[in-house]
Amino acid sequence: MSVQERLTDALYGAGWGTVKKLPEPVAARLGRTVADVAWKRRGTGVRRLESNYARVVPGASPERLAALSRAGMRSYLRYWMESFRLPAWSAERVREGFTPKDLHHLTDGMDAGKGVVLALPHLANWDLAGAWVTTQLGIPFTTVAERLKPETLYDRFVAYREGLGMEVLPHSGGSAFGTLARRLRDGGLVCLVADRDLSASGLEVDFFGETARMPAGPALLAQHTGARLLPVTLWYDDSPVMRGRVHPPVEVPESGTRAEKTSAMTQELADAFATGIADHPEDWHMLQRLWLKDLDPAKAPENRERGAS
Repeated sequence: MSVQERLTDALYGAGWGTVKKLPEPVAARLGRTVADVAWKRRGTGVRRLESNYARVVPGASPERLAALSRAGMRSYLRYWMESFRLPAWSAERVREGFTPKDLHHLTDGMDAGKGVVLALPHLANWDLAGAWVTTQLGIPFTTVAERLKPETLYDRFVAYREGLGMEVLPHSGGSAFGTLARRLRDGGLVCLVADRDLSASGLEVDFFGETARMPAGPALLAQHTGARLLPVTLWYDDSPVMRGRVHPPVEVPESGTRAEKTSAMTQELADAFATGIADHPEDWHMLQRLWLKDLDPAKAPENRERGAS
């Protein structure tokens, strides 16, 4: 393990070990302070966040983008402060911490007995939403986690999410899809963060007018198992309560090849994500490159076409 990896692991360990012991108002103030310091330093993550917001809020002035990135960093640190403290929250605090709209799309889907796939973007605190589902609704679910380095950090995240009532599968290894499909066929619930996929299997979608890649997994699982596919968007307001919306089901198209159906369903997911992100851009925690133009300008659709002519 490198020095950097040991330091990263130690910092996260300190967060879960120390921050969860702080009174909630103190933790909230600490989060805002850390966010403001990071924002003023304008590191790579802050600059990338601002660049991403420029796509979400076209025509925004530099002053507007700066205000958005400051609010975005505060939202991002609120997510971390909550996540560090979630293991210490009482069941009552978890239940009171989240209020979703249109929950019937989820409960009706579970009652149908064919399973449900919830697909979310990196909005607000998806871990809190998951803890609310297991606590308030009493519904366990399965999710997937990216393998992080060092391995001890990945183990921390798995233990943290399992402590909230989630079954966590590693993203790598190739067996996750089969396990998820079995859970759905048994009438279970699967939750996946699905607004960024840089792998070779990612599907191209139109996202705020430009091309990005998103995972095919949610749409494929729905087709393979007959499960209901539901987009979910989350946001914060000025209260301690996170808000959310369960969007109407993404239906499997009646015609087309499997690839065409998967592409259409993934685009519909992207459109639902875009609606939630446009309404609450400051709560979209995307501090990484997302659009193909940013990842590799040569891979942008217009440049690929130019190169082929």
